[in-house]
Amino acid sequence: MTDSLPVVCLAGPTGTGKTEMALTLAEALDGEIINADSRQAYADFPIITAQPTAAEMARRPHHCYAFLPTDQKISAGDWAETACAAARDTLTRGKIPLFVGGTGLYFQTLLRGIASIPPVDPTVGARLGARLAEEGLPALHRELQQLDATYAARIHSNDPQRILRALEVYYSTGRAFSWWHAHAETRPLARGPLIVIGADLTWLTPRLAVRIERMIAEGAFEEAARAFSVCPDPAAPGWSGIGAAEILTCLRGATSREECAKLWLKNTRAYAKRQMTWFRARPEARFIAPGDAAAALALATGA
Repeated sequence: MTDSLPVVCLAGPTGTGKTEMALTLAEALDGEIINADSRQAYADFPIITAQPTAAEMARRPHHCYAFLPTDQKISAGDWAETACAAARDTLTRGKIPLFVGGTGLYFQTLLRGIASIPPVDPTVGARLGARLAEEGLPALHRELQQLDATYAARIHSNDPQRILRALEVYYSTGRAFSWWHAHAETRPLARGPLIVIGADLTWLTPRLAVRIERMIAEGAFEEAARAFSVCPDPAAPGWSGIGAAEILTCLRGATSREECAKLWLKNTRAYAKRQMTWFRARPEARFIAPGDAAAALALATGA
């Protein structure tokens, strides 16, 4: 059994300043930053997913950003394999791996391990993809509620990647996704502090509004239009992320830009609330205030 990797984890809801905090920590620790955000893996949406800029990436080495095409999905296990390889490489050079992002499942996989689920039948995935296009996501979510109510209650009803994954596992193995999580053997892939930037929604909401306005000014709509010219399939995994999904609806003529921006903010705020609820339920999480780099550094070093 491979020993777990010594790392530092920095997490928190969208819009709480993780990028700048990560750079501050990485510079203080002589560390390198590894992406732990499922949306920032997509290459076509650097603005919409708030990926670090070229100038920010120049300050410290960054790994696992912008490598995934819009038409491909990535499981938590796939991400963990890629990200842990980057962490091992970072450690061989005497640097500290700093995992940064807002995807709770990624941190759970990293720090608690992932269930050893048997491989799924690829024909099952193909059939479910065809059904998604024909029947729509609400129908598949209702089906998941009947087959695996426990897991269906844990995810958002508008999350095609997780809904399809759970149905794939059920129809390939005959057991619910939640059963595998409860019974399959797991082992931590890494060890280290889970530092979470906490934020009240009253404080966060106006900042999210400003950030969305800035993204639009920086070319979010144009970025999505370029991505759509390459991948015009609205069911592609990359389009399911908040921001991309709302802009795609606008590009297809279903909403105006103003309506799109309002919906983008509403959905981002709701997502931030879900993220905060998830991290508050983690007993290993240690919370800091936005911008409190001294507290983050103390937790990272055990001071």
